Amino acid sequence: MIHRRETVALIGLAAILTITVTWWALALWPLESDAPAWIATAQSVCFGTGANGLPDAAGWMALILQPAIMFGVLGFIAGDAVIDALAALFRLRPGRLAMGAVVMGLILGFGATVERVVTAPTLESPTSEAAVPETYPRLDRDPPRTELIDQHGRLVTLDAFIGRPVLLTFGFAHCETVCPMVVSDVLKASYRVADLNPVTLVMTLDPWRDTPRRLLAIARQWGLDGDAFVLGGAVPDVEGALDAWNVARSRDLLTGDITHPRLVYIIDSAGRVAYATTGGVETIVELVGRL
Repeated sequence: MIHRRETVALIGLAAILTITVTWWALALWPLESDAPAWIATAQSVCFGTGANGLPDAAGWMALILQPAIMFGVLGFIAGDAVIDALAALFRLRPGRLAMGAVVMGLILGFGATVERVVTAPTLESPTSEAAVPETYPRLDRDPPRTELIDQHGRLVTLDAFIGRPVLLTFGFAHCETVCPMVVSDVLKASYRVADLNPVTLVMTLDPWRDTPRRLLAIARQWGLDGDAFVLGGAVPDVEGALDAWNVARSRDLLTGDITHPRLVYIIDSAGRVAYATTGGVETIVELVGRL
């Protein structure tokens, strides 16, 4: 028979387990473009979630230490009652089944966590990049007219950024390989040349799913803030802009996924397209320095 104190202790243990599972699920849940904006905000604020969808060092510490502290407090206050309650529960067949289900759920959750971490895209660029040759071609051409919507619902044109360099790249929210990497590289490069006051633009390749009302969640997913914007709009408008920028792409009609190269355009402060590159952070920084 389980006494009142043991029942209260058991309820406390169940509550801590529930909170811990919910906490970890929130931190590691894959964020799709149609996810509510509050989830992206919670992941960013609570766990420092980056573009690869994983918490930063402080986020991992919070995930580990907070449950440990709660279990420690429960053990200090009512450790003996918890042990007695579990022993009494184990003596009952329904109790053994419930405990087995909980243990199995924790094992499956641990396995899912390991898989999530192992399969997360790496955001690091290659440790070495070939030096950019002095003869690297400068395009020096007018950009195609671009009018798309950003994550704040504003109409964006390149003319608005005359006087500042612009880094323009392309991606889509469901992409878990090239897109997080290239967005991360462009953001890192923009930080490296912050003295030039650059603007970062990421044009969606998937206007079917990356609709205007999803752009804010996508911007948070990729860590775009300040002068970094994700651009989208109606399907014909986005497709027309992508064609005008000569972005090669192929869409799988069954899955919606898009095959595309990594591509970054560097636009100078006069509003002219200076360079196009498929390189990483160092290449982008070097080319911006040549503007």
